[in-house]
Parts: sequence; structure tokens; C-alpha cells
Amino acid sequence: MLVLLEHIFLGIVQGLTEFLPISSTGHLVLFRMLFDMQEAGLLFDTMLHFGTLIAVVIVFWSEVRHVLLNPTGKLARLLFVGTIPTAAIGLLFEDFFEEISRTGLTIGWEFLATGAILWAVESMRRGTRTFEQITYADALIIGTLQGAAILPAISRSGLTIAGSLMRGIARADAARFSFLLSLPAILGASGLQTVKLIKTPLETIDLIPMIVGTGFAAIAGYVAIRWMLKIIRNGSMKGFAVYVWILGAVILAMQFMGH
Repeated sequence: MLVLLEHIFLGIVQGLTEFLPISSTGHLVLFRMLFDMQEAGLLFDTMLHFGTLIAVVIVFWSEVRHVLLNPTGKLARLLFVGTIPTAAIGLLFEDFFEEISRTGLTIGWEFLATGAILWAVESMRRGTRTFEQITYADALIIGTLQGAAILPAISRSGLTIAGSLMRGIARADAARFSFLLSLPAILGASGLQTVKLIKTPLETIDLIPMIVGTGFAAIAGYVAIRWMLKIIRNGSMKGFAVYVWILGAVILAMQFMGH
């Protein structure tokens, strides 16, 4: 029962924090260390990513369908261009970032940085460029920021939305492109994890908790995307900035006290 609850909890955390600008990896690292949770393993991490992938596909099915039917169209090319720097950064620095994630030593500072980015971008004048006006240069810059978000407590969605807004893209369209750009990133990460799984002997798999956790990740991801789209259109991300500032400060204080 405890294993099932852990999988459900981690699934909800992954789904919510993947698309809210507060860093999914940072929260997973934090909760696993804070509650001394047994590592769920690479397979479960892969399944959690699959759950969030399902959420994006459901919310943006019309765009996904368009890319599948028009693989050489502009949207497909933009996603391809945006994925190039993300993939390059991930492949070149994979071992370095995995070590940072494993130790969790830098997540306090990274949460503080995420908050600063969110606060700064909310203080900027709102852009007016539409989704159709996104250029390949935009995609390249936003994809590079997505690659930088491989640091565990730097929010991928926060950084890519911030990058889009800094490029003058309208808020709703910035969020839309950010979430669509997550699709190839999540697919790529899941593919790399799958390759590692093939090369690594698997332990006994507790299938039911894993499936349930994946389902909760998909549901929580769907809720988070819908909520974030509403916030981007009508609200402010400064509340998220305050949250990650407080979280980062608490983590640094605990580390300073030797915890």
C-alpha cells in the first residue's frame, strides 16, 4: 500500500509541476530526499514522462494531428528547430546534469533563479506577436532555453514561456508553443531512458503501482496545462515566483543547518 501511495504522489507531483513554472525535476528530487522515498527507478521515471506526454497530446490534439498529417509543415519545422539545441545540450551534458540531480546540492539556488526569471518576465510589456508569426530564430532561442532547463530546479515551462514572452510573443501563444515544444523533448528523454532500460537488467516490476502513478501523472498534467493556460491569459506568474523563492530559501536554510 505504501508503494502504491508513493507512486500516486510522485505521479501527481510530476504531472502538476511539469507544466506549472515551478520545475518537476526539482520537486521530485526534493520530495524523494525529504521523505527518504525509495527510488522508483528509471522505468517509473519513463512512465511518468509518458503520462505527461498523454496530457499534452489530449489538450493540443488538433495541433498534434496537424503535425502528424503535415510533417513538413511550418509547425513541424519550428518544433524540429526548437528541439535541436535541447537535444544537443542534453546529450553533451547528460552525465553532469544527472550528477547534479542525484545530489540535489544546487536545487535551492535554482529555485531562486526560476523565481527571478518569472518575476522579471511578468514585469515586461506584453507582446502582440501571434502563434503564426513565430520564426525559426524564435524556436532556436526558446529551444536553447529549454535545454538549459535540464538543471533540476530550473522550470522548463517557466523558462520557455519566459523566452517566448521576451521575444514579443503574445502570452497565450507563448504558453501554447512552450507546451507543444515539450512533446519532442519528452519523447526524446523517454527514448533515451528506454535505451538505458534495454541495456540494464530490470528488477522485479510492481506493475499496478506504476500504471496507477502514470495515470495520475496524465490527469494532473492535463489539469496543470488547463490551469496554466488560464493563468497566462488572464493572470500573473508572480505567485509562482514567490512560491519557488520561499521553497529555495527553505532548502538553502536546511542545507546550511546540515540537513
